[in-house]
Amino acid sequence: MLPGLEGGFVMNAKLEADSEPLMWLGLCELRVMNDRRWPWLVLVPQRPGAEEVHDLTPLDQAMLTFETNMVAQALKKATGCTKINTGALGNVVRQLHIHIVARFEGDANWPGPVWGHGMREPYKRSDLHGFCEKIRTSL
Repeated sequence: MLPGLEGGFVMNAKLEADSEPLMWLGLCELRVMNDRRWPWLVLVPQRPGAEEVHDLTPLDQAMLTFETNMVAQALKKATGCTKINTGALGNVVRQLHIHIVARFEGDANWPGPVWGHGMREPYKRSDLHGFCEKIRTSL
């Protein structure tokens, strides 16, 4: 059984449709946002009903911080980016999830946010696989 399923966790349909699974961490499923304009990862804590970080137990909050930092460091190492953007907005998808985005000066919409800018550009399967391997290696 996958982590989280025994407790009634169900992935939000939009999150599932917009991203691809990469791997399971201790608390979160790590996913890749399917938009090649930015190297963009998403952490989804496997806790039913969690919408905000403060909905998690203190131990889960600590684990989320650890996993967020670990993934951000791996993304920076894998991409050599200028800046890492980390955010948990939840205005469209309320289920708690953390965006970790690698940014480069001059990328699409720099220095503005990635949300709501232009049309999503899905990865080619081979490019997605290559990016996922870089992240796994960096972790």
